Amino acid sequence: MTIATILIVDDRPDIRLSAAFVLEDNNYQVLEAESPYQAQQTINDNDVSLILLDMNYSLDTTSGDEGLELLRWLSKNHPNVPAVAMTAWSNVELAVKSMQIGASDFIEKPWKNQRLLQVISQQLAMAGLKQQNQRLHQRLESEPQHAYQWRSSCMVNLMAQIDNVAATDVAILLTGDNGTGKSQLAKHIHQQSQRATQPFISVNMGAISESLFESEMFGHTKGAFTDAKSSRIGRFELAQQGTLFLDEIANIPLSQQAKLLRVVESGEFEPLGSSKTQQTNCRLISASNGDFTRLIAEEQFREDLFYRLNTLEFRVPSLHERLDDIVPLAEHFMAQFANKYKRTLPALSQCAKQALLGYHWPGNIRELSHVMERAILLSPITDEQPILQDSDLPISAVRTNNTTMTFMTLEQAEVSLIEQALARTEKNVPQAAQLLGLTKSSLYRRLEKYDQVQR
Repeated sequence: MTIATILIVDDRPDIRLSAAFVLEDNNYQVLEAESPYQAQQTINDNDVSLILLDMNYSLDTTSGDEGLELLRWLSKNHPNVPAVAMTAWSNVELAVKSMQIGASDFIEKPWKNQRLLQVISQQLAMAGLKQQNQRLHQRLESEPQHAYQWRSSCMVNLMAQIDNVAATDVAILLTGDNGTGKSQLAKHIHQQSQRATQPFISVNMGAISESLFESEMFGHTKGAFTDAKSSRIGRFELAQQGTLFLDEIANIPLSQQAKLLRVVESGEFEPLGSSKTQQTNCRLISASNGDFTRLIAEEQFREDLFYRLNTLEFRVPSLHERLDDIVPLAEHFMAQFANKYKRTLPALSQCAKQALLGYHWPGNIRELSHVMERAILLSPITDEQPILQDSDLPISAVRTNNTTMTFMTLEQAEVSLIEQALARTEKNVPQAAQLLGLTKSSLYRRLEKYDQVQR
């Protein structure tokens, strides 16, 4: 359990000593400062949990201006650190000013030890809840998915290997083509680990700009840069005690790889704009479709970082390697989307199954999911005819046979989908736009572009 650190700010040594005795006897760590200026330095250099702040100092023993100025500084630079104001004068006006500026509570000197400890305990608990709420507000977690049981031998073997090591904290690198389900596999590893009740934080490394890398990964303090109007918790802190999933890891800029390597090696980092070193405790899972041998040879990826991330490496097979799973997985997706969109759940005709098996699936599982979603939305399925035909599949024009492969252009595919949506909705443009996931104005623009589409 982490011991809370209390900073006592008072220009009288006897007051600081008296408070320190009480706090240390109750298992608090104590720091001292004799002036607001010294307090600022101490706060910047240490991880302070709470501040006991005297409002009056030798330069002005009655107005409380020095204490109020420090409260303003705290509110701007360290808004998450609670401050309890204290003064020897029974001054209601000063107490009100302190609370308005940012003090969490107020104590009159000489204090009663029981009251002092009660106030500190309450403020630390509230600060903890505030930080937890901030973490929950920033955390974006996907809705739980119903598990699919793999049939193909390559996936059964892979899942058995993964389940053998999921309970450990070993770093795992998942490789394979785009759309093979690496992110879902990372969630599965987390759910089977000893950290399953803690957060799973996913970050697409390829989507983070170089200028925002430190802020996204390590967080930043208020005022750390021009647009930092509030403090932000980074991904490493959000994943504390849980799992951090670094997707598209090969796309991280070379200039930022050394910063990531330091955290991976030592577990230490500093939020942008802060000199306080924080310790991370999270399990790392990475994923990429990159060719690391080539990237390392071309000096685009650090070899030392690569070996830190891939203590264990697992290649995720492409969908065309999982023939036994294509039809069952398609049926799995159909059930999900039929439930989601409140549609009749169809059965696959034999021709539709052959079409699915004969297609080469360049987009892998992601493409199969999209194909079945569109089929559920756009196919003329009714309770009287709950059969999905091969002609209902968006892949019907590009599926392969033993000798040929016929493609349509993206423009032709878009026209075809628009025509199907308009037919499905009896040419109701707003409803057709909703089926296609477009705004009404976007669909009208496409109708103007493809004047061959009948309105």
